[in-house]
Amino acid sequence: MDRETRFVQALTRRGYEVTIFDTGAAAAEYLDKAIDGKTVGFGDSETMLSMGLYDKLATHNEVHDPMHRPEGESFRANARKTLLTDVFLTSLNAMSETGELVNIDGTGNRVAGSLFGHEKVYFVVGLNKLCPTLDDAIYRARNVAAPQNSARHGFSNPCAVAGDRCYDCSAKDRICNALVVHYRKMRGIRMEVVLIREALGL
Repeated sequence: MDRETRFVQALTRRGYEVTIFDTGAAAAEYLDKAIDGKTVGFGDSETMLSMGLYDKLATHNEVHDPMHRPEGESFRANARKTLLTDVFLTSLNAMSETGELVNIDGTGNRVAGSLFGHEKVYFVVGLNKLCPTLDDAIYRARNVAAPQNSARHGFSNPCAVAGDRCYDCSAKDRICNALVVHYRKMRGIRMEVVLIREALGL
């Protein structure tokens, strides 16, 4: 059994819906059709940004995304709106073949939105983030994704400057203040992993 099949079976056992696409473009078309006439919240995601999801969904949904907030609206005000939407979309920093999903967050809006309050949450993620074990997934989130995301935001955190690993720093712009592991689907909410057979995101 290949690793993708093991992962999908593990996700299904843990209560998630799973859809698989060869490309980000195909996944974007699927989500554009699946989400219609809803209020939609976005978590910060290079994966979804590269797929053009905001532009697609905003034509027929009310979409709140801190990366595309209206002029004059603060990050905090927009991020609060994302927590009250029908649907929430975000990506993952890492995932394990055994079915655990891992995210690190500095402000908390992204992980908060993935945990409670919505009709449905979509995790939109490329296969490049699949790791053999939970320990490997946590390592990737801390030592691969976090330094790259710190650098993407232009922060001067030690991990961004050195570009190699987590330094467990006390920088004011530290982006790894909370680590969330989804062991199973949360109760009372539908959750779907949209798995893409491409290297997407950091």
